[in-house]
Amino acid sequence: MLITYRCHQRQHYPTDSFSIEQAPWRAQVLNNHPFSHALTDEPTSQPTAVIYTGNQRMQITMESAKNSSKSSNMKEILARLGGDFPMDEEAVLKLLPMGTKLIAVEKFGVSAFTATGRIKALEPTNGQKEYFIKVAYGEQGRVMLNGEAMSSLMIYDLMPDFIPKPVGFGAYQQEQAAYFYLSEFVDMDVTTPPDPVEWTKRLANMHKQSQSPTGQFGFPVKTCDGKTAHTTDWEDSWAVFYRTLFLGVCKRDIEANGSWPELELATEQIANAVIPQLLDNLKMSDGQKIKPCIIHGDLWEGNMGISKETNKSLLFDSGSYFAHNEMELGHWRCEFSTVFRDKSYTEHYQQNYPPAEPVEEFDDRNRLYSLKGAIVYSAGHPQSSMRKTAYNNMLYLIEKYAPLNGVDKYDPNIDPSITGACIVPHLAEGFI
Repeated sequence: MLITYRCHQRQHYPTDSFSIEQAPWRAQVLNNHPFSHALTDEPTSQPTAVIYTGNQRMQITMESAKNSSKSSNMKEILARLGGDFPMDEEAVLKLLPMGTKLIAVEKFGVSAFTATGRIKALEPTNGQKEYFIKVAYGEQGRVMLNGEAMSSLMIYDLMPDFIPKPVGFGAYQQEQAAYFYLSEFVDMDVTTPPDPVEWTKRLANMHKQSQSPTGQFGFPVKTCDGKTAHTTDWEDSWAVFYRTLFLGVCKRDIEANGSWPELELATEQIANAVIPQLLDNLKMSDGQKIKPCIIHGDLWEGNMGISKETNKSLLFDSGSYFAHNEMELGHWRCEFSTVFRDKSYTEHYQQNYPPAEPVEEFDDRNRLYSLKGAIVYSAGHPQSSMRKTAYNNMLYLIEKYAPLNGVDKYDPNIDPSITGACIVPHLAEGFI
């Protein structure tokens, strides 16, 4: 049976969950929105969820998880659940082939903002199969996982060997504040750096092959970098889109870290003077207008791995939107990215996707694009040093393109692209 829903931005859709098998879909046809969920105000009684530990199944209350949904620290939420993985058997089975039985679910991997696990299931025709599941709470969790589901499906539809196959997005029936994203489980090596030649060729191919469904920059649903939502409204101008995206994450940073007058002054100068100079007149290497490309949206080495079965590089944890392809490389300049900061990755990428014109401004654009990743990290990790890094990078660009009184001087001694300084991502949450 083909199930389709008319797609309008920011709209909620009337369904609890969605399975890819229920509604075949192609990225080029975005009038049909495959992943959707409508919040309901009707309370449920005695909220419970099925938990599997090994082969033992037990019922536990989800009340502690509901109370924990106000916290963004998933480690704390899981601690309040007594270390068990939150699982709603009925909701998950709705996305799997009829007759499937769940054998076990176990915690798998670590995540700062979601609970992640591996499900072992017995399917009537395929036998035993494994799935990867993410659970998040509240409206923030819904936006995060719905965005990842749509992002993953679009990438999978484009390059099915570049991301684990998405299965669906849904809501726990017994717990209105809980949402989940389900994909096929792929056993990956997430510690070995990828081969620069193979990795960057695959990434560049994804960028080059993608086609914006509207011909614009943006995305049909909200997506997130970490727990921070992107502003993804469709826009003809890349400069306008990036300015809006940039100001949105800066606003979140002020909310999280408090006012910093000099930073705020620099932010306005970047938005009003630097962005137009660097982005208004960009052209592709062939002289054409820059093409909106689907990007991962939060691409650093922590969100990719190498399949142990195929030895091919893979993406996961996507929060996509259609952007200037070079936007993807901005994350590689940030302190949380140590592997991809090696220049060989950028150099090999550029062999597959030449830099935009003016070529001589590529590094300045890269610095500009890195601001978004640094500020998002700062907003998600109050008191992080990356706020100061972002400010210093703004100062560099301001001094070069739009001098301004009332802000500090750029300091090369604290520029990670010069010093090589790095941080351990998510150290504050205990995920190291």
